[in-house]
Amino acid sequence: MSQAVQALDGIPALAGSAEAGGSLADFIWFRTGGPAEWLVRPKDVADLSGFLAALDPAMPVLPVGVGSNLIVRDGGVPGVVVRLPKSFAKVSIEPGNRVRAGGAAMGITVASASRDAGIAGLEFLRGIPGTVGGAVRMNAGAYGREASDILIETTLVLRDGTVETWPAARLGYTYRHSELPEGAIVVEALFEGVPGDPAAIGAEMDRIAAEREASQPLRSRTGGSTFKNPPGDKAWRLVDEAGCRGLQIGDAQVSEKHCNFLLNLGSARSAEIEELGEEVRRRVKERSGITLEWEIQRIGVVK
Repeated sequence: MSQAVQALDGIPALAGSAEAGGSLADFIWFRTGGPAEWLVRPKDVADLSGFLAALDPAMPVLPVGVGSNLIVRDGGVPGVVVRLPKSFAKVSIEPGNRVRAGGAAMGITVASASRDAGIAGLEFLRGIPGTVGGAVRMNAGAYGREASDILIETTLVLRDGTVETWPAARLGYTYRHSELPEGAIVVEALFEGVPGDPAAIGAEMDRIAAEREASQPLRSRTGGSTFKNPPGDKAWRLVDEAGCRGLQIGDAQVSEKHCNFLLNLGSARSAEIEELGEEVRRRVKERSGITLEWEIQRIGVVK
């Protein structure tokens, strides 16, 4: 059920759309999991701000991008899931080797715009298959760099509807983590690179793309990197050492191509994917004494 004007069932009016029981499995990379209680797509920043300001403060709010690093549990997600539409995906070049990107812009789009403008240092975004919003929130990284290396500031719509611009230092970045408040939605980010040669930048992006294709199961239903790399080690090595390569529960499998990726072979339930991840953690702990931390975000209700 979509609407663009009327308030409905405790959901404030907005110019965008609100869908009761909106499917998340339609776009989440694993293609599994229950629906959102409400799936909201705001028209613009003002629409999102007004909507959140009018929304019952007790109602949970969760932003979701393309779901490339997400397990949505089978019981669905209570409250409001906000998905930014294409109007939030604009990318523009600014003086000083800076790139301004909407929260819904994809990493590859930002990297490509930077290349065309002769701005180096953002090539690694080519290897991050998610949105700018997700990258800023989780300090996404690849190939030796991460979002905190290039972020100057980010514009947020907070849970109460307030719009604020925060300098990168305020985000409290650590490895794959930020201190962004719960319910806050990244609507824009300003990145900075260094001058570079477009041909050399393009070559590096091509190298990253080829390396990902060779080493990761990109054409499968997956959720990207499952576990954080422990200090001084690689999660995939520990998983492999614990004998988990190819391990399977139902239609959920540890990728044989890259052990830090879990796969949905076709009809896996989210519960099976999460159970498999926990079994991998148990075996790694037993073998190496190291407790792997989930990198994939797991949301919603266990069914």
